[in-house]
Amino acid sequence: MLPMIVRRLIALVPLAILVSFGVFMLTSLVPGDPAVTIAGGAEASPERIAEVRAALDLDSPMILRYLEWLGHAVRLDFGSSLYAPTGGGTTVLSDIASRLPVTFSLAACALVVAMLIGVPLGAFAGMKAGTLIDRTSVAGTSVGIALPNFWIGLLLISFFAVKLQWFPAVGYTEFGDSPGGWLKSLILPALALALFPAASIARQLRAELIDVLQSNYVRTAWAKGGSPLRVVGKHALKNAAMPTVTVIALQLGTMLGGAVIIEQVFSLPGLGTYLIEALTKQDIPAIQGVTVMFVLIYVVINLVVDIVYGYINPKVRVS
Repeated sequence: MLPMIVRRLIALVPLAILVSFGVFMLTSLVPGDPAVTIAGGAEASPERIAEVRAALDLDSPMILRYLEWLGHAVRLDFGSSLYAPTGGGTTVLSDIASRLPVTFSLAACALVVAMLIGVPLGAFAGMKAGTLIDRTSVAGTSVGIALPNFWIGLLLISFFAVKLQWFPAVGYTEFGDSPGGWLKSLILPALALALFPAASIARQLRAELIDVLQSNYVRTAWAKGGSPLRVVGKHALKNAAMPTVTVIALQLGTMLGGAVIIEQVFSLPGLGTYLIEALTKQDIPAIQGVTVMFVLIYVVINLVVDIVYGYINPKVRVS
């Protein structure tokens, strides 16, 4: 198992270097003089332009700036926001740390909702392959994959928050302030974010279960007089769930990216809202910090999936 982990870590090195260079080059995408544009354009004062130029170290050669930035980035030091108060003591990393629990809470709740919907739906459709129930399930999951999550979020707000007033339309409540309020503030955004992962999980589990139910050992279990609960639950579902476990884990990374829009729709103070604000203000250090953080989270999730799958499937360890 250890050699597989080492191989995965070594394979991540060139990817990390490539991503870090791409993130650093965000400053070169700014049209004209980045310092003037970021400082506010033609109306920016010379002092503000000089401040931005010093913050981004734009007077040094690009390769030296990249190496210096990389040296700080490996320590998760992304500097301070260009719009942080002078001497305020806040950094991009502290801003990310304060907003990361909101995004993780949203993604975790959405993952639970996706599993509660996708796993039973996929298992039931796989057991009833070819029937009206199965065709309805396939049509429903196709719609779930096609619909944009922000549109679903607006519909949920209109019906459950505005019309029925069961949940708050916008805003976020800290868990320490009110666990019940925290859960209520996350239910609607979690539902909106969970629709696509739930449909993906259901389709994956359905396809795998149909294949497993046609295998010889399952037919033998049926021939021995096994009950549906024993044959499907103990034999078929266990083997069909292996690829689905990988899909479920990878959906967490997908939901972290989808949270960028959902947080904006529901006014949640997470990383997504922070990133949108940074993009609007052309706050390069904040954009770089959030982008690197999202990449790191996704890389860690993929590494954990590889390790878990290696324990489940021994063939992966030697592949």
